[in-house]
Amino acid sequence: MAETATHDRPLTKVDLVEYLESGCKPPEQWRIGAEHEKFIFRHATNERVPYEGPDGVRAILKGMERFGWTPEFEGENPIALSRNGAAISLEPGGQFELSGAALSDVHQICDETGRHLAEVKEVADELGVGFLGLGFDPLWRRDQIPIMPKGRYDIMRAYMPKVGSLGLDMMLRTCTIQSNLDFSSEADMVAKFRTSLALQPIATALFANSPFTEGKPNGFLSSRANVWTDTDPDRTGLLDFVFEDGFGFERYVDYALDVPMYFAKREGRYLDLSGRSFRKFMDGKLDELPGEKPSIKDWADHTTTIFPEVRLKKYLEMRGADGGPWSRICALQALWAGILYDADALAGAWDLCKHWTLEDRAQLRSDVAKTGLKGIVGGRPIQQVAEELLDITRHGLRRRQRFSGGMVDETGYLSELEEIAESGVTPAERLLSLYHGRWSGDLTKVYEEFAY
Repeated sequence: MAETATHDRPLTKVDLVEYLESGCKPPEQWRIGAEHEKFIFRHATNERVPYEGPDGVRAILKGMERFGWTPEFEGENPIALSRNGAAISLEPGGQFELSGAALSDVHQICDETGRHLAEVKEVADELGVGFLGLGFDPLWRRDQIPIMPKGRYDIMRAYMPKVGSLGLDMMLRTCTIQSNLDFSSEADMVAKFRTSLALQPIATALFANSPFTEGKPNGFLSSRANVWTDTDPDRTGLLDFVFEDGFGFERYVDYALDVPMYFAKREGRYLDLSGRSFRKFMDGKLDELPGEKPSIKDWADHTTTIFPEVRLKKYLEMRGADGGPWSRICALQALWAGILYDADALAGAWDLCKHWTLEDRAQLRSDVAKTGLKGIVGGRPIQQVAEELLDITRHGLRRRQRFSGGMVDETGYLSELEEIAESGVTPAERLLSLYHGRWSGDLTKVYEEFAY
């Protein structure tokens, strides 16, 4: 059956607003969802792994089925796995992503992450491959990256070069860690959106972990963050309108309606609608689907093709961090849960950034990609802002009182971030010290020493 409207009337803008608004939950139902991507490489050569072949992505997906994962197919190709509310999916260049289940606390997130990494390592070791958590592929050129057989990615790969110079790098050569969090009302969503959006570059600095391109330093500490500055201006960035009076669900819908489409899914296949208007789709005026109007599923799909630093769906996605080790996957969840899930912490975090101007926020985003915690924002050192933010977060986590079986709260997951902020030295700068020091310019060492 075609995935068209499932109700008797065409969608209206009210339906689109209500779709986002339906994410509102009382605080006792708030959850945390972690997402993290990693590069797959061959131990023998450090090459990225193709889809097919005895050590390919298909073989890895098949191997994961032993742990109770159920495959999902596009045509005859398994392209994802699901289990108990979690999903494993493939990014365009074969980056392996866990989209975790919605869980109650950071302890559960870390348990889930640890199990996942143990499972993939068991399968990978049998196939002679490994997994690496960095923000940007340190060694390989775009044309050396294998392409995954997913229809939506074919459409995106053709469209990206039309709207930016680095979109293909985003698709093929980046990895990220994300944190997904809930809101209770429109007002709560607005407060969380504004605060997390303004402070997203601070997270970028703390997690900066991508200083290499094609075997050499690239001049950035987070080249992943830099890639997003020239991917597609229609669907990326810091969304200045979020800080304007009157912002709410409807204003975000207006923004999303004007983001050009990529596709619509029909009969299990992706129809190329790149550059088309969702507004015209709602009016039944797309040449490719004459007279047809979208379903709420089409709207949900469209909202996944928008890539700002914080993204609104039925929850808020924090999208500013480079890929990294297990410890920082956990740390990102603690950082944002401590801020967004405690009212005093949220207010304190907003106090840190509420006076920043549009220009301050844009400059901060640019600066942290290059120099991490060095520099000034709003008249204060970025490092000092990061330290104060982590102090606010720590107190927020203490007030949450979410304990592990050993009666330990969530604050321990911040330790690595606190050390980074106190020293002012990002993970990327530590990698550069190794590159210029003990590694003697040999970047193959990163695969030996930093694989999961």
